[in-house]
Amino acid sequence: MTLPVFVDVDTGVDDAMALVYLFGSDDAEVVGIASTAGNVPVQQVCRNNLGLLELCGMDIPVSKGSEQPVKAPLRTAEDTHGPEGIGYARLPPTNRQLTAYDAAEAWVLAAQAYPGELIGVATGPLTNLALALRKEPTLPTLLRRLVIMGGSFDYRGNTTPVAEWNISVDPEAAAEVFAAWGAAWGSQEPTHLPIVLGLNLTENIAMTPALLNRLATAAESSSIPMSVLDDRGTRSVASNPLIAVLEDAMRFYFEFHFDQDEGYLAHLHDPLAAAVALDPDLVTCRPTTIDVELTGTLTRGMTIADWSNRWGREPNALIGVGVDPKVFFDRFIARVGAFARRLG
Repeated sequence: MTLPVFVDVDTGVDDAMALVYLFGSDDAEVVGIASTAGNVPVQQVCRNNLGLLELCGMDIPVSKGSEQPVKAPLRTAEDTHGPEGIGYARLPPTNRQLTAYDAAEAWVLAAQAYPGELIGVATGPLTNLALALRKEPTLPTLLRRLVIMGGSFDYRGNTTPVAEWNISVDPEAAAEVFAAWGAAWGSQEPTHLPIVLGLNLTENIAMTPALLNRLATAAESSSIPMSVLDDRGTRSVASNPLIAVLEDAMRFYFEFHFDQDEGYLAHLHDPLAAAVALDPDLVTCRPTTIDVELTGTLTRGMTIADWSNRWGREPNALIGVGVDPKVFFDRFIARVGAFARRLG
């Protein structure tokens, strides 16, 4: 069965990898893409999404989201993802246009078009989704499933000592989203609660040069394995155009993680969210109540999980607590490799 999927991204190296995973999944039909300001400004996110569709030969509506978070000023992460958001990669020019409606409206229209069927995936700040909820408060009951990459649970942050990037960019939006799903489903069985994948889980999904070379092999592409000894910014010589773009994007990501003393690797936070959206059994989850710290001097943007029910509130999320990286990467390489091979 093909699942309708709506994706909200701030593309972003790992967002691009997540989109390609969905494009290469026969069990997914991406029915819309919302562009969110985050890793780079929203105008650049739109350009990246449209360019990626051109590269992949896909025809999917792309909508522009808000240029700012719902309350805080925007912060971006070019140091992590490169000046254009996709590392050293260059996407082809395109004449593709954005939708006439904005990303919040796109969420609502997609949910209304596929009531009870639509799967939502949010891999950036939750600005657009919060604005969509203001337009359509019943949105939580219209979706079949929502997967969020965000937060950090009993684990360090990657933006502040306690806060993860997506949540910290727009913590007010995240708080609105978690509250809305809790209000809609908190007293019910946890089936419809959002699956939230935090750094405690996603940092187990570490792409390495060896795995990236496996992807090139699966795509039947010529390629030279990357090494930490390579000159910075060395461009891919892969014969497959999609593999070349992914390698150029990932090299920047590898270099960033290396400079953070994490090794010559890259955490694929967002592709895991895309995979879980199609198959929740890839991760084990625990239901609990999540809230977001909005006022703490040192802790703003921190996600708190009330594992012991100290607040006495109904659960509003399913937090991912376990994953097998080998299972994920085997599936990722098989799907993206075959997709790249078809593109030639």
